[in-house]
Amino acid sequence: MELVSIKSKVKKRIGRGLSAGQGKTAGRGTKGQKSRSGHNIPRKFEGGQTPLSMRLPKLPGFKSKREKAIVISLDIISAIFKDGDVVTKEVLVANGILKKHQIAKILNNGELTKKVTFGPDVRVSKSIAEVKPAAKAAKASKEEVAEETVAEEVAEVAPKVAKAKTTVKKTK
Repeated sequence: MELVSIKSKVKKRIGRGLSAGQGKTAGRGTKGQKSRSGHNIPRKFEGGQTPLSMRLPKLPGFKSKREKAIVISLDIISAIFKDGDVVTKEVLVANGILKKHQIAKILNNGELTKKVTFGPDVRVSKSIAEVKPAAKAAKASKEEVAEETVAEEVAEVAPKVAKAKTTVKKTK
């Protein structure tokens, strides 16, 4: 192999006039988004049309790959757990209600007869907070405290308001 036989590839100089071979539009065609400088179009972009990745879930026959949660009713929780127990995913797996990879969601089906707390790894419906006996007691105590504080504030402010009303003079 000789140095003379090695051919170096010279980079084309684009946009250097008509005689250079890649002048004027520099191989970009005329007009349009891709002809402008600094264009960067995402691969999924379809000219403003809704991309295929967003249209597919709306088509018939689409099957989501997301795993659905296993629904557990309050009757099952009442039957398995005792007062003061904590409901976690590990305990549900140990009792055979769930498999390790499954997601649990506890719905307000049935009655909760025992005071249990739900761990952070178990999803709970919003309506269960109203059903839980412990939650009811806590909610009632918070309302009583709120009523007491409002009554105390009114008792403090009332004499000041009465005094202020007597000092204001009416002008015609």
